[in-house]
Amino acid sequence: MTTGLRNTSAYEQSRPRPAARRRVERLVVAASFLAVTGLVGTIGYEGQAAARTTETPPPAPVHATVAKPPLHAQLDRLAQRLVAAGAPAVIVRVDDGHGRPIEITEQAPWTRKDHRLRAEDEFRMGSNTKSMMAALVLQLVGEGKLALTDPVDTWLPGQVPNGRAITLRMLLNHTSGLFDYTEDPAILPSTMGKDPRPWTPEQLLALGVRHDPKFPPGTQWAYSNTNYAAVGAVLEKATGRSLADLVRDRIARPLHLEHTYYATDSAWRGPHAQGYEPDAAHMPPGVPAEFRDFAGAHHDGHVDVSRNNPSWGGPAGAMVSTAHDWARFYAALMSGKLLSAAQLAQMRTTVPMDPEQPDGPGYGLGIQTAATPCGRVWAHDGGIPGYLSTHVTDPTGRRTATVLVATEAFAEHPDAFPVLAKAAKTLQTATVCAMFDKPAPIEEPIG
Repeated sequence: MTTGLRNTSAYEQSRPRPAARRRVERLVVAASFLAVTGLVGTIGYEGQAAARTTETPPPAPVHATVAKPPLHAQLDRLAQRLVAAGAPAVIVRVDDGHGRPIEITEQAPWTRKDHRLRAEDEFRMGSNTKSMMAALVLQLVGEGKLALTDPVDTWLPGQVPNGRAITLRMLLNHTSGLFDYTEDPAILPSTMGKDPRPWTPEQLLALGVRHDPKFPPGTQWAYSNTNYAAVGAVLEKATGRSLADLVRDRIARPLHLEHTYYATDSAWRGPHAQGYEPDAAHMPPGVPAEFRDFAGAHHDGHVDVSRNNPSWGGPAGAMVSTAHDWARFYAALMSGKLLSAAQLAQMRTTVPMDPEQPDGPGYGLGIQTAATPCGRVWAHDGGIPGYLSTHVTDPTGRRTATVLVATEAFAEHPDAFPVLAKAAKTLQTATVCAMFDKPAPIEEPIG
């Protein structure tokens, strides 16, 4: 499906993609972070920006400001180009571990009537949610309440076919073989914002398991949001508490993440970035008919999807956070403040995302890794209508980076939005390198 929770990483490229699918919870992005680094293909989620995305964008506006350090100036320039290419808005945050982080916001003039963007605004995290769900599981493993070797049938008896052979580890690292529920047509009205019903983890899991598995458990790797629907159901069963409460009490409050929460409805808790998709009349011809018409307020050739209910993302993609909060989460995660050394080592034990590249990008437990031209990163991407974000850290958690693009369809259909997809990739690459205090290898012209 083209509007789902996506994991915008390169690994996604290796798996077959049905022609008419709207990847609602792959929570991935076509201009994925890892793809952007040039290591792997694009990982996309949804969200496109402007009616002119197939044209050469106008020159970026010149800002009369005080001279900035070269890396900051480069990111400014590329963020401006991304907006000129059709992105409604962009947030960039880079902390190289030395001094004050770089924070950049750019937005198209037509969006300012809705909201003046700030670097600290909340946004929907999409598949980045998986990293936090995995952290919760590993905390419980450390406390002896769960084991990664537990069969899913132990906690959800009879709810998952072949549940005795599928372990919690297989769910967390996407080797279970379960069909992705975001490819089921029943979820499409919710992902397009036309069905506001709340979804529970059990209901999302039921959508996925009514389809045949893709392969026997543990034999291959394939990204599936159904895995994390099951993870969420296990967390609630094992603790007797809701996912929203678990996130709040085990992660957000201890780390003082004031704008991080698990969304169960469309409500926001603080100032937030508006998310947009092109309206049906301005969607490029390459986008299938069923993914062209989003619910929401229309203006300037776009649909504001910010108020659509994200609960269909569930444990695979319903988190809300900010660039600053997620950097704190990554720093605590990688430095061992959130998990014990033993549990962090389990999280960072990976399986190849592409069987033809056994030493290439790898997926651990809710997080992925790859060697980029500027350094090794741990990262995840997330795409959900209106929002495509990439979050990166170095292995120590001292360096972090985020890029948010306030649209996602271009990641689902990069060939339909070539200029926007290329501009996003270029900015992502430069942001990763800036995190390592290095210039991007090449600053490509856009167009």
